[in-house]
Amino acid sequence: MAAAAVSKLLGKVLDITLVESEEIGTVGVGEATIPTLLSFHQMLDINEQEFMAAVQGTIKLGISFENWLDIGHRYIHSFGTSGKDQKTAGFQHFWLRGRKEGIASGYEDYCFELKAALVDRFAHLPRGGINYAYHMDASLYARFLRTFSEQHGARRVEGKIVDVLTDAQSGCINALKMEDGALIEGDFFIDCTGFRALLIGKALGVGFEDWSHWLVNDSALAAQTTAVRDAVPYTRAIAWTAGWQWRIPLQHRVGNGIVYSSRYTTDDEAREHFLATIEGEIIKQPWPVRFRPGRRERCWEKNCVALGLAGSFIEPLESTTIHLIQRGITHLLQNFPQVITRSGIEQYNAQLDAELQHVRDFVVLHYALSNRRDTPYWEYMANMPLPASLQHRIDLFRDTGNVFHVPGELFAENSWIQVMMGQGVTPHRHHPTADAMSKAELERFLGDIRTHTLRNVEGLPAHMDYLRQYCPAPVPPMPGQPPR
Repeated sequence: MAAAAVSKLLGKVLDITLVESEEIGTVGVGEATIPTLLSFHQMLDINEQEFMAAVQGTIKLGISFENWLDIGHRYIHSFGTSGKDQKTAGFQHFWLRGRKEGIASGYEDYCFELKAALVDRFAHLPRGGINYAYHMDASLYARFLRTFSEQHGARRVEGKIVDVLTDAQSGCINALKMEDGALIEGDFFIDCTGFRALLIGKALGVGFEDWSHWLVNDSALAAQTTAVRDAVPYTRAIAWTAGWQWRIPLQHRVGNGIVYSSRYTTDDEAREHFLATIEGEIIKQPWPVRFRPGRRERCWEKNCVALGLAGSFIEPLESTTIHLIQRGITHLLQNFPQVITRSGIEQYNAQLDAELQHVRDFVVLHYALSNRRDTPYWEYMANMPLPASLQHRIDLFRDTGNVFHVPGELFAENSWIQVMMGQGVTPHRHHPTADAMSKAELERFLGDIRTHTLRNVEGLPAHMDYLRQYCPAPVPPMPGQPPR
């Protein structure tokens, strides 16, 4: 992603070298995205149909959270907006009064994307009339972007880094020493070495702030299986006794994973549960991923910026890892130095810190509001102290029905509302503006929105029928078979 963006937008004024190793490859997960990736692709003029066909892409309208509030309970956090705000009050206040009056149906009936997800429908609409993201094969996406970056002037070097050479006086990075003895010199370095953080951590010594007291999961298993049914336009996040599982449907296969805490279960127990619950034939056997939730104390240090896992990791629950990579790249491009200055570095780090804390709070929210107490894992979640910033958002919504959005934050008001209500928080009161409508006016207001939403959903084609026409991907070969 970094090579693609920098080469496309600054390739005419910079010499760019992409260093990577086929032996190391990518982590192979991160197959679900959020709508901000569309903006990244628009910035780079990436053709959506070509991209989706290349990465086995399907559409994502939201995330289905199953067994999070209670075992057997389900809700969807969608990418759409719900209803229509009115003057000084958000739509949720009118819905809350409607529920009190007995004239409002479920909150999901007022969100177009959510209703479309529930019935597996999708189509592109004029004027951005539907909010969506992608499911994709992460390894194919990396290959797609590698080709893209080389087309825009990036020079790719294959090999492993064995040492990072720094200047004795300034402490800045001068060069990378490769396994074959070659030196790759540079003025500026972007660290994409994952959890090892060879540049920002090992060479420059920037410390890591641990968030495992809020985010206790530290392990995952991932596997690929054949598809046994048409892909649904949403990710599934299914809670279990010591973590949760993901299911991400692509055009011809499914990405599966289980995320868990090694404090509360063993690797063998997690693997046994995982293999017992996945569907389809296993294409690629489960591979382990270890991680440490938290962030670098500084993502920009001297002449190095850390992206992705080298800079932070929150966990994949809301598919934010690729977004945070994208934001790191965007902020870097906006602050790209002709000369590296302390003020520029401080501005970049402040922007990233604020975004990371916002995403952290939103992810922790799902655990903090669960009613589950059936295992020590969920008991811990119920009793852990929350970040003050998150506790304030929960208290505000519970007390007043209000939410707020700070400019630049990823998750807007409706995301917080959908998750908090999905996790069982019902506000104690609604805004008095909602009382200005008569009961008949409110019933008509709510009914018109619900009818309009349902009518628009009924006009959509089936999700996979649409994609088979729009961006059909070649069927990948099974091991030992030629491609079709």
